[in-house]
Amino acid sequence: MNGGGPSGFNNAPVARTLVIACGLFTVIFGIQGRSNKLGLSYQDIFKNLQLWKLVVSNFAFSSTPELLFGLYLLYYFRVFERQIGSNKYSVFVMFSIVVSLLFEILALGFLKDSTLNVLTSGPYGVIFSSFVPFYLDIPVSTRFRVFGLRFTDKSFIYLAGLQLLLSSWKRSILPGICGILAGALYRLNVLRIRRLKFPDFVASFFLRLSWPSMGSTATAAPSRNVPRNIPSYAPRQVEAIEEKEVIVVNLKQWGIPSACSSQASYPAAPPASTAEPVEDSIATLVSMGFDRSSARQALIHARNDLNAATNILLEAQSH
Repeated sequence: MNGGGPSGFNNAPVARTLVIACGLFTVIFGIQGRSNKLGLSYQDIFKNLQLWKLVVSNFAFSSTPELLFGLYLLYYFRVFERQIGSNKYSVFVMFSIVVSLLFEILALGFLKDSTLNVLTSGPYGVIFSSFVPFYLDIPVSTRFRVFGLRFTDKSFIYLAGLQLLLSSWKRSILPGICGILAGALYRLNVLRIRRLKFPDFVASFFLRLSWPSMGSTATAAPSRNVPRNIPSYAPRQVEAIEEKEVIVVNLKQWGIPSACSSQASYPAAPPASTAEPVEDSIATLVSMGFDRSSARQALIHARNDLNAATNILLEAQSH
């Protein structure tokens, strides 16, 4: 399954930094033989006050299999940074880490389970928070059967998440559940968290950390997770997009009512984009579950850019 448009970490500097940091922390502590001692425990938090673990435990996996599945999921979920922009995605990452960490501490204090002497370490909060928008916002583009069982192109992501969730049994299940709860609170817009974003210099800071070998380019257009049958960005579609732009459509900007439905009407398109959408593009959006009329109007607004039209429709659904 395609991880959301252009390959690599184009327009996803925060996700790139997170992946690199987790890989380096895991390798460094693994060489020191301390990987299994980084997770949180009741003893560390409530008796020994080893507060440094509150930070380190969120960036270092405790085993190689967890590292592989974790980095794969972090890499895939970079699609959400392209969707909402680096500034808002930074808030999402911070919120997921802090809230899931609070849930873990409360669970350790409440359960006092001897089998939970040390929770597994790693960015479980960010990873499993991301499964909430993945489940709700990313459409299914392909369905198929294997030995009579039904699968979709999203099944592989769910299987990777299940493997990570069960990697250390109770020690990994609890952080995973806490991450899902954090993602649900973000989705519910608790304290209006979805409206917050870090200043522009935060995104600029992560952009400065870009490595030439990672394949980032200043002119690459951000995208959202789009099914594999949707064509990639052509040069003419991205030449007018600046370095820091993201293709995130604010509903008010487009004049779309906040309570959108499949029959939502769109305002008249600008004169420059009145060309009738290609029938194949309309059919593609309809196959993704969108209403034909809404798909047509979204394509008109997006100037027949199929990726941007998909963003408009998905953003409308999320509100």
